[in-house]
Amino acid sequence: MDAQWDDLKIFLAVARRESLSGAGRVLKIDPATVGRRIARLEAAYGAPLFAKSPTGYALTDAGQRLMGHAVRVEQAIEDAAEEMMGKTGGLSGQIRIGAPDGSANFLLPQVLEKISDDNPDLDIQLVALPRVFNLTRREADMVVAVSPPNAGRLTVQKVADYKLHLAASRKYLEKYPPINTLADLSGHRIVGYIPDMIFDKELDYLSETGVERVNLASNSVSVQINWVRQGSGIGIVHDFAIPWTQGIEKILTDEISLTRSFYLVRHADDRRLERLNRFAAALVEGMRHEVARLEALT
Repeated sequence: MDAQWDDLKIFLAVARRESLSGAGRVLKIDPATVGRRIARLEAAYGAPLFAKSPTGYALTDAGQRLMGHAVRVEQAIEDAAEEMMGKTGGLSGQIRIGAPDGSANFLLPQVLEKISDDNPDLDIQLVALPRVFNLTRREADMVVAVSPPNAGRLTVQKVADYKLHLAASRKYLEKYPPINTLADLSGHRIVGYIPDMIFDKELDYLSETGVERVNLASNSVSVQINWVRQGSGIGIVHDFAIPWTQGIEKILTDEISLTRSFYLVRHADDRRLERLNRFAAALVEGMRHEVARLEALT
């Protein structure tokens, strides 16, 4: 028996929210009804689609296989609606992007605002998390990453290089001993990542400075930048974030200048979806322009 689209919508909601109650809130239906519809879908396919785990509902192998098909159906329906309603000039529906919190806080808001201005019928969701996103589980439609993944059915596009430097607030530099060489850092308070929570090797900035101790550590770039901004210590800061923070200046630029890259990662099956292709093109163009604009201000 072919699954009806309504059942597939419920399946997608449970897969993305990992719970019946979470899916019910999104769909505005009772969790018990969600459970019954999932049971009906599993009976139709003759296989369990979810396994109950301590963290919620996890996709089984059969569920993983259905996920890709369900997403393509979802995107095809949205594409058809745009075309039939005469909205081919602009995007509509909902698109979710996952990104590390540094780019999510200081780079993507203005890029996505421009895309929203150009596509008033489009709902954009930006999920900022200091971890790797799982596109196989469809946690997002696409992800901005700081290193290209080496596993999974994914497509990867390099977006742009970006710069990072040691930085401190003018208040801090006036209060503490001068910093003329990397060796001088040993007498200063250092801000950085919690070492065992660095989720990507490209974020291990301080290893290139020779610093062994991080006095103030957080898994959030935004927290780190706030510590630097308020004069709590010295840290590695994205150049594109500096124009958004008052009183921060780069230091030791001749000794430490880091280059990293952003990549746009998508599920391989989405290459055929014109709607997501158009959004991805606008996102890449906007990010390249904004990185260049902000870095030119530092």
